[in-house]
Amino acid sequence: MNVNSPKAIRIGAVLSVIAALVAFAVRASEAQTPTPPPPRKLSLGEAARLAASQVATVMAARLRVDEAKARVTQARADLLPQISAFPNWSSVTINSASFGIHFPTQPGQAPLFDPNGSIIGPINLFDFRAGLTQTLWDPATKAKVAAAQSNVTAAGGDVASAEEQAASVAAVTYVRAQRAEAVVGARAADSVLATELVSIARDQLSAGVGVALDVTRAQSQLASSRAQLIIARNDRDRSLLELRRALNIDLDTPLQLTDSLEVPESESIENETAAADVAMKMRPDVRALDLQYAAAQQQYEAIRAGRLPSVGFFGRDGYNGLTLNHLLNTYSYGVQFTWPAFEGHRREGQEAEQSAVIREIDAHRRDLRKQVAADVRGALLDLGSAREEIDAARENQRLAQQEVAQARERFRAGVAGNADVVTASFTLNQARTTLIDALNAYQNARVSLARAQGVVSQIR
Repeated sequence: MNVNSPKAIRIGAVLSVIAALVAFAVRASEAQTPTPPPPRKLSLGEAARLAASQVATVMAARLRVDEAKARVTQARADLLPQISAFPNWSSVTINSASFGIHFPTQPGQAPLFDPNGSIIGPINLFDFRAGLTQTLWDPATKAKVAAAQSNVTAAGGDVASAEEQAASVAAVTYVRAQRAEAVVGARAADSVLATELVSIARDQLSAGVGVALDVTRAQSQLASSRAQLIIARNDRDRSLLELRRALNIDLDTPLQLTDSLEVPESESIENETAAADVAMKMRPDVRALDLQYAAAQQQYEAIRAGRLPSVGFFGRDGYNGLTLNHLLNTYSYGVQFTWPAFEGHRREGQEAEQSAVIREIDAHRRDLRKQVAADVRGALLDLGSAREEIDAARENQRLAQQEVAQARERFRAGVAGNADVVTASFTLNQARTTLIDALNAYQNARVSLARAQGVVSQIR
């Protein structure tokens, strides 16, 4: 066909239009495809603080503080004026015999009321009055308000405990994700080595200096390494999923862990006495129990104050009458003195119960202090042991790498089969895992020490 003919020109134009439409459709499809968000970079300390600020248990603890504050308002209400209005209309009938009063009359006159009783009424009464009561002196109510305020402080201590617990869970989960990432890297290195061994075995077989058994053995090693890599990636993905849940963030949020399992260069092991002192001052559960103890004592004082008398003012004022056209102002007021002289030993029982609560909390306080000292000492022991394990594991990995290098050179030179290389590779695989476990143990010990001291939210 002549390319300059009218028919060829029309076909070319149609093809150009089709190409333009296809290109437009591709660009539109690319524009509609959402760009995945960049991964959220997260360090160990950031994960701990994020969890402490937004997980459900912390938010629930904060709501309990609001509840305690509301109870303070309720307790204080008994010290404030109480004003009430009670307008009403009523219609009543009365049996005159119910008065029990006999009105004397002149002889021959009918009695004022039938001795057998008669119905008086109906009497319609309008009553528009309001009342006021005001406590003038009530030590029991004041003690109850102080006890409610102590409960607010104690609830605040519970918030700190919840934050530290959430931070601890997030930190432990973060370290688990770090380990999973390191294991993926180790298994990827194993796969690279196994792939290289397959390539060497095939080259030697092609050159006539190797045997098929070496190729099969290398391929088996490669398949095993790939299987381990698949398992490691799954463990990493699951650990990241658990981390997102521990942080209470969207489960689809991509994460990038910025910290590694490596030991920080500036890290140093603390003195046991100094670490224990920090724990006694900073542990939120210790402070929470101290606040609960103080609140329980304040509650005991409030119960005892209930024995004291109280003085209050009351008053009523308003209009009432039989009809709306004839309402008259009436009032009543006075001062009331109340003294609970005897209540059937109910207050004694309340005092005995609250005293037992105080002793129970005190027993928990003493036991917790002993546990704190044990936690700190155990974490320091784990930290020192982990440091030594890391040194030993590094040396073990160095020797395993040297063994692999020597076996591989012998295999390349054709003076030995690859059985030694496979064995050395397996040893290196174990050495890498051992080092990862040692580093993981060290990071867990760091978190345990921070948890024992109550400073997980401040960890770096």
